Amino acid sequence: MRRHLLRYLIVRAVAAVLLVFVVASAALLLAQVAPGDYGGQFGSNPAAIAAERHRLGLDRPFLDQYATWVRRSLTFDLGESFQYRRPVTTLVRERAGNTASLAIAALLFATVFGVAGGLVTGSRPNDVLSALVRGLSLVLISVPPLITSLILVMVAARTGWLPIGGMGNVSDADSFVTRLGVLVEHLIVPALALGLPLAATIERLQSQALRDALNRPAIAAARARGLPPSRVIGRHAWRLSLGPLLAIYGVVIGSVFSGSFAVELVASWPGLADLMRQALLARDTNLVAGCAAAGAAFLAAGVLAADVAHVLLDPRVDAGYSA
Repeated sequence: MRRHLLRYLIVRAVAAVLLVFVVASAALLLAQVAPGDYGGQFGSNPAAIAAERHRLGLDRPFLDQYATWVRRSLTFDLGESFQYRRPVTTLVRERAGNTASLAIAALLFATVFGVAGGLVTGSRPNDVLSALVRGLSLVLISVPPLITSLILVMVAARTGWLPIGGMGNVSDADSFVTRLGVLVEHLIVPALALGLPLAATIERLQSQALRDALNRPAIAAARARGLPPSRVIGRHAWRLSLGPLLAIYGVVIGSVFSGSFAVELVASWPGLADLMRQALLARDTNLVAGCAAAGAAFLAAGVLAADVAHVLLDPRVDAGYSA
């Protein structure tokens, strides 16, 4: 059993690494085939442009450039940013923490409120509260994170209740508690913009999974033993419903990172999205590939974590694989 589980996790880990490599390679290829390159920013002097392109190696064939990039990436060296003249890994590391903070906050919010809403609508489908939750979920799931972030930024600007952009001067705070308070205050708007549509999605998934679980024979047996409804749902049906939810939780995590780029730009959150935007505008191909690799790494790590949780919760997944 443990051997099969280890094989299962190794296969998932290898797939995660391949995902990162393919996404980074695709970003590098698309940046290369687009018209122009970084050397074209040095005015109209052909000699200056040629000298800069030669310095950066942009005058070599693409396959040679790609082979060099692959060799470096195997040692976690993503090259040097053209515009910043600093290692790409250093630049990405500085911004990746901000993107991770936003994504984790949004995911926690979406999971807590989405699961709670799904328990309400799944256990009491004909209740007035369930109808309200379903109606709110329908509205939220229909609005993309970009629109949600624009609305929340407008509300924050009109009311003055919350900061409308950036993450504040966290480094200027004199204590950890103060720094944390500043960070949380600036995190609310982008985390809500990213988390509200996800919470609606999770509510729908949890609600359907709970309804399916309540129809299982094990739940009928628990009711026959005279267990109260709250215990049947809270200790038995909900646990059974977590398997289907975790099975597609990786898709939910992917939605977090795909939607976070739009939210970061609207809310001026200093994460990978702004760095990617600057890299695209400057045609900084190494930095474009590095940002894409970081985003794919976040996605792959989240999907892998969801797979591990699913296997630990439902051993039949491992059994099915080993067969």
